[in-house]
Amino acid sequence: MKIDIWSDIVCPFCYLGKRRLEAALERFEHADEVEVTWHSFELDRGAEPVSQHSLVDLIAAKYGTGREQAIAQHRSMAAAAAELGLEFNWEQARYGNTFDAHRVVHLAAEHGLADAAHERLMRAYFTDGLAVGDRDVLVRLATELGLDGDEVRAMLESEDYGNHVRSDEATAKMLGIESVPFFVFDRKYGVSGAQPPEVFSQALETAWEHRHEVLEPVAAGGGCGGGCGAGGCGGACGA
Repeated sequence: MKIDIWSDIVCPFCYLGKRRLEAALERFEHADEVEVTWHSFELDRGAEPVSQHSLVDLIAAKYGTGREQAIAQHRSMAAAAAELGLEFNWEQARYGNTFDAHRVVHLAAEHGLADAAHERLMRAYFTDGLAVGDRDVLVRLATELGLDGDEVRAMLESEDYGNHVRSDEATAKMLGIESVPFFVFDRKYGVSGAQPPEVFSQALETAWEHRHEVLEPVAAGGGCGGGCGAGGCGGACGA
């Protein structure tokens, strides 16, 4: 069974959703037969590689909210992350363009390291305060995963894997995906947002039960989740 995930490196709900899906997979009887594929989704294509402004100031300006509201939102997300064992150091986050980071994930996928790359890049941004739009940072993080630094730098200086990123985004548009994270189970069932593990467990069981059937893709989900899109990040239950 396949799970296709559209996600962005700097999307907090994508990190929460990743952990909640992993929690569901830990108790799924057929987890060893599940293949996860990561797909690129950029929340802000026009972002500069590394912004010199604080994250809350950028969010407040971009979405027309007050600074205090942006701070409250990030504190709430940090609290939700802590419940999952994640550390969101939003005050030191260095926002930036994620196109190159997604290209690194696609390169890592060629070596069977896509999930590890996605995890390391998210931790670098949310926890370590590293600029994932900085190519020197990306090379260093990639070498931590076991990739060849010279190969990574040469890729970043080329246009390699750029078509992979754009293809993922074109597919997302075709599927009507406007916010992330978005999970597609066995190309049949869609779950939008960082849903509770119970929602993912239900989707896993349903997709497994019907894995040999040919069905039209349908939307699924529910519960208390959240996601990030063009209009900003928001949680249905205040997460």
